[in-house]
Amino acid sequence: MIIYQLLLRAFGNRTCVPGGSYAKNGSGKFNDITDEMLLKLKKLSVGAVWYTGVISHATRTHFRTLPDCDPSLVKGEAGSPYAIRNWFDVDPALAVNFDNRMAEFEALVERTHRAGMKVILDFIPNHVFRQYHSYFTPENFYPLGEPLHLPESLHSSYVENPALATGNNVFHAWPSVTDWYDTVKLNYEQRSTWSKMLAVLKFWVGKGVDGFRCDMVELVPAEFFDWAFRALRTDRPDLFFVAEVYGKENYRKYADAGFDLLYDKSGFYDALRGVVRGERPASCLTQEWQFLGDLQPRMLNFLENHDEQRVASDFFAGSGKAAFPALAVSLLFNTASFLLYFGQEFGERGMEAEGFSGVDGRTSIFDYCAVPSVRRFLSDRLTVEETVVYKEYCRLLRIATGDAIFSKGKTFDLMYVNPTSDHFDAARQFAWMRGYAGSVMAIVANFADHPVDVDVFIPREAYHYFGVPLHADIPACPAPTGHLVHFHVAAHDYMRLDVSR
Repeated sequence: MIIYQLLLRAFGNRTCVPGGSYAKNGSGKFNDITDEMLLKLKKLSVGAVWYTGVISHATRTHFRTLPDCDPSLVKGEAGSPYAIRNWFDVDPALAVNFDNRMAEFEALVERTHRAGMKVILDFIPNHVFRQYHSYFTPENFYPLGEPLHLPESLHSSYVENPALATGNNVFHAWPSVTDWYDTVKLNYEQRSTWSKMLAVLKFWVGKGVDGFRCDMVELVPAEFFDWAFRALRTDRPDLFFVAEVYGKENYRKYADAGFDLLYDKSGFYDALRGVVRGERPASCLTQEWQFLGDLQPRMLNFLENHDEQRVASDFFAGSGKAAFPALAVSLLFNTASFLLYFGQEFGERGMEAEGFSGVDGRTSIFDYCAVPSVRRFLSDRLTVEETVVYKEYCRLLRIATGDAIFSKGKTFDLMYVNPTSDHFDAARQFAWMRGYAGSVMAIVANFADHPVDVDVFIPREAYHYFGVPLHADIPACPAPTGHLVHFHVAAHDYMRLDVSR
């Protein structure tokens, strides 16, 4: 599956000033995701859209009839989509008609389904906004026995007595400016918390939502997810859940709890980032997939999301084209699903200072901002390089999902028989094979900043693994053990060759 993450607030063809208010900068809307736009997503082979920032959250913006948030608690003008203030409402900034906001969201769900894609929302089970005083009761939090002391730099007069534990497991009354000071942690030692959060999930399932990306699951007992998913799947067995899980040692636990997909952040993502930046050898990728074992098909590969730096930023690859080998490995190495962050397909660089977020290589989730490459796409003004990147994403995503050798086939890692030599650099090239129904493909990703001519040794065991004979007319080197295949791969690129015949 290809999942497309779309931060609705930042979508659209608008010009924004850094730190601008909602009145000045505006916001993306549910209605901006038209039937035409959804068809464009289908060109990227997208199977599900993760709409980020939908649920009502902390903000400095005043909306009539809604209680205002204490501005000292809110990060940025728009506020964090992960500081939920009402689990049963949508962000009013996303609606054209304030009073019709839920209907506008429901219409978006219907349009997405009509386009043949599933709808994913965030589920943030660990924490809520500090001023979320309805629905939850004191037993749902962790009181700390003394007043809250917010960082002095916030110049806050907000009173919380007793202080409640902060969302990122700060169990004292003095959260720092780098903590999630805008949130409080929910207490899963109380069964009422379980019931209330299950009711949240049921509410959004009732709105037609097909799946949930579950935030920071390692801060919540795995037993809760197992219990909740079983209850939900009684009526909706097709529901699926994505775990934002970081510790590789926890992958198995949350897979067993019923998650369909798990972030492979500390595995493939971190390894690929290191390889792209020249900090790790390409051969390190082998140990990452070997660690996963039978979990490989249940991983979610990605090069970007709202938390990570844009792959084309100065902090990562430096351009969209320089990320092509990492993209090829993420998509073509195995059958794991892939997450695509909006704008990534154009090589969005994320090098703007949008307000609360400085120049950090990310698209801010705290500001009313827009994405430059997306603006150009919506006005048919993509640059030449952005067009090249977009076409390659469309092509690679189509291959990954539409060609059975990659969408269904088995994988054979060739790195163990291709150490660094005068015709192969295991630090900058990664080689593997895919096979399905008698067809076998060999692929080389070149992470070097120059073109390479490499000879890749393919052992006889690889052909046996795929059930394909090593034909006598294939040049053997040496004949009893396998043969060499020559590749000429451009800088920051990949190449695939059919070696079935």
